[in-house]
Amino acid sequence: MRYAVVFTSKTGNTRHLAEGIRKQLGEEKCGYFGAPDAAALEADVVFAGFWTDRGSCDGEMAAFLESLTTQKLFLFGTAGFGGDPAYFEKILETVKSHVAATVSVIGTYMCQGQMPLAVRRRYEAMEDDARREAMLMNFDRAVGHPDAADLQALWTSVSRALARESQK
Repeated sequence: MRYAVVFTSKTGNTRHLAEGIRKQLGEEKCGYFGAPDAAALEADVVFAGFWTDRGSCDGEMAAFLESLTTQKLFLFGTAGFGGDPAYFEKILETVKSHVAATVSVIGTYMCQGQMPLAVRRRYEAMEDDARREAMLMNFDRAVGHPDAADLQALWTSVSRALARESQK
């Protein structure tokens, strides 16, 4: 199985996950690793990682996903707001809308990602109310993510997806 790991990463969180996939799968079968590029389309399985931008992937990743034709696809991403599987699932469903029906989505994974300190400063400047406090608490929870547990959960999701595919 030749694979590609394609990702966009504004803060380094999604890149960290991408590096984890490549490390676990081994570099010898990695045909492409990096930003969205047509070279990745030659792979049997494409691992596509994104950062969350307004409830979806960023435009560069959306355009790449729209260029896929018949590949097997594993989607992974990070979001500054985390902890709610329903929120992550909503994001993934929106991202999947960029994928043609001829592409087989074999698995998905999302986790919380650390945000830049400038975001916390912006929250601190907001009116002091319950919303502000919730945003600050979420920011503080995100510090250090993706962490070792996130990487392990990603690898578990990837392993399960690949095992299912090998049984077909």
